[in-house]
Amino acid sequence: MSTAPDPPDLPATAWAVLGMLSFGSELSGYDLKKWADNSLRFFYWSPASSQIYAELRRLEKVGYVTSRVAAQDDLRNKRLFTITAAGTAAITDWVHNAPVDPPVLKHGVALRTWLGHLADPAQLRGVIAEHVENSSRLADQARAAADSATGVDEWEFPALVNRWSQRYYEAERRLAEEMLADIDQLEKRRTRRP
Repeated sequence: MSTAPDPPDLPATAWAVLGMLSFGSELSGYDLKKWADNSLRFFYWSPASSQIYAELRRLEKVGYVTSRVAAQDDLRNKRLFTITAAGTAAITDWVHNAPVDPPVLKHGVALRTWLGHLADPAQLRGVIAEHVENSSRLADQARAAADSATGVDEWEFPALVNRWSQRYYEAERRLAEEMLADIDQLEKRRTRRP
């Protein structure tokens, strides 16, 4: 019979923070925030700094990370975090054994379109057109992030996910363009009704 304690039940955001530390660098909360904003935001999470620090405290409490204070300049210090052996084992186990949950679509533009019976048609088209532009911009940014990581051994998998993100936003742009065409068809059917 095993006497090992059950692993802590951590939210996915904690696993994301621990995963960023698994690349072997000693990082500050600020470094983690920048990294999340430059990579994770394309496919998972764009956290507030307070969320990052809350997850780091949680991870340190369960022994998955350690921290130390380092001099930053003459006036300030910064806290640097490093993954522990237990943290590496835990994130490796999570990667191998976490259930494959279906993605949850939480899509503000889709919700606004779903409520299109309350919208001015021209204004609704404008919302969707803005979403087309945003999706194009995000696809370009994800492509640039993938290009900057390609060819660096430890960044091969992040580069793959950034390419996935690029393709996702390209598909999102196409879906929104198709929604504009669907709205046009709906309006034509409505005008033909007696």
